[in-house]
Amino acid sequence: MTPDGAAERPRPDRRSLLLGGLGLGGAALAAVGLAACGGSDDASPPAPATLRAPTPIAGVTDGVFGLGVASGDPLPDGVILWTRLAPKPTEGGGMPARDIPVDWQVATDTDFRSVVRAGTETARAALAHSVHVDVRGLEPGRDYYYRFRAGSVLSPIGRTRTAAAPGAGPEAAGGSLAFALVSCQDFQNGYWPAFDAIAADRPDLVVHVGDYIYEYDPDSKFPDRRHTTPRTPGLDQLQTLADYRNRYGQYKTDPALQAAHLAAPWIVTWDDHEVENNYANLTDEIGDTGARHQDPAAFARQRAAAYQAYYEHMPIRARLNPGSPDFQIYRRLAFGSLATLNVMDTRQYRTPAPGSDPSAIGAAALGGANTGGTMAGAEQERWLRTGLDASRTRWNLIAQQTMMAQLDGQLPGGDGQTLTNLDQNDGYRPYRRRVLTGVRDSKARNPVVLSGDLHCAWVNDLRVDFDQPETPVVATEFVCTSISSAFFLISDDFVRDNNARFNPHVRYFRGDRRGYTRIRVTPAECRADLRVVADISRRDSPVTTDATWVIEDGRPGAQPA
Repeated sequence: MTPDGAAERPRPDRRSLLLGGLGLGGAALAAVGLAACGGSDDASPPAPATLRAPTPIAGVTDGVFGLGVASGDPLPDGVILWTRLAPKPTEGGGMPARDIPVDWQVATDTDFRSVVRAGTETARAALAHSVHVDVRGLEPGRDYYYRFRAGSVLSPIGRTRTAAAPGAGPEAAGGSLAFALVSCQDFQNGYWPAFDAIAADRPDLVVHVGDYIYEYDPDSKFPDRRHTTPRTPGLDQLQTLADYRNRYGQYKTDPALQAAHLAAPWIVTWDDHEVENNYANLTDEIGDTGARHQDPAAFARQRAAAYQAYYEHMPIRARLNPGSPDFQIYRRLAFGSLATLNVMDTRQYRTPAPGSDPSAIGAAALGGANTGGTMAGAEQERWLRTGLDASRTRWNLIAQQTMMAQLDGQLPGGDGQTLTNLDQNDGYRPYRRRVLTGVRDSKARNPVVLSGDLHCAWVNDLRVDFDQPETPVVATEFVCTSISSAFFLISDDFVRDNNARFNPHVRYFRGDRRGYTRIRVTPAECRADLRVVADISRRDSPVTTDATWVIEDGRPGAQPA
């Protein structure tokens, strides 16, 4: 038994996860149906095609799939498959400066005897030899397995899963949706046992709400966790497309992260560190360029590079315009009539936060006075409200970045001023009121907000007006702790003392452990296990459940299990 009372589950061996099923050689791969055709948008099986023989390609050698494979954005009939060819991932990739054909397969079994989709996609040199295959024509609510081949080199095998069919009852596809909520994986701060635990869970989804990479200069107590050096060290930021590509390449070589990608499809959104700490739209952080902001045109180029690198490394269904600082990633995914997931972007369109302190800590009154502020932009605000108004699913999930609940406090020995983090929703209180008023008035059933960013775990009651604790709860918020990023508030006791005085809507808080939140949605309830890692200085550290909270269908607010 584990310390949390659950039966011990053997962890998957990393080597078996990364190499499993690769006993078939290239000829065998061709024999089971790799067709020379691309992905199809229709739901019918692909027409028979001439099988490609496994042909060696100059410059494509063992190690070309060193960043692993991934899937994401599942639909009832399809999923995005991803890989990037990069034998030298922290040195520009190490590929020839030309496009490379990459074959792919989807099967219902790990031996690939029942191949249901196959084709060839081009790994474009202009996109770092990344591959995004939008596979369609799959059956809803079931597992599939996939792999790639470049030349005669086979990739690892990944597991993915399609969403339940539109209109399917809440009991369809097993009657549940199980996912891990994750964020904030600072490579330099420690190892990622949480991702190994997620791989062992074999969830239906992983929902990542931001800070997949960090932009900081090399600085780690772990010799094997020091960041790659950017073109311009000393600024604590990345600037060029090559900088961002190399940083993603470093992060994605981690075996625990690769195992979690192999285990389930991911739904991702970004926060700030994928570009630069605390940026807002085209306003960068003030503290890392000599206490001044960059020229907006220069930061637009940096943001364009960051957004392109994000696309190149994520299994995301989105349209990239290379070189543009604009890239829409907010989107909505449905899982039968059980759940809808609204995935938000609260960085690209937000107005600058009030206040001038680089730490973003400032008077709470500044957030209340920010009447013209928005974290999502007017168009995305309307999109969210329209989607909630139209939703008929049992559960309505909103994945966004920073904590939505109010978090006020006072410093010990301070001047008595009520302070808050103005980079959070607290810096945009009229915006938050609009969003939560829309949640309340939409009558969407069982709204649940999923957040990250703060590097600590929370369970919060959400109200339209947090200063009136007697008013109804309109939604529940689960905030996951970080995968590895450091807790930056003074101490757990300091936060708990302030919560008791200023934040009665906080139901649970813990900041001294890293981990993730494991969530299972059924027709009757939404159950959240708050998972904690004992010690991120060890790759094999145990992961246990610290607490479990439950939201019952039709009853706003979470209760301890």
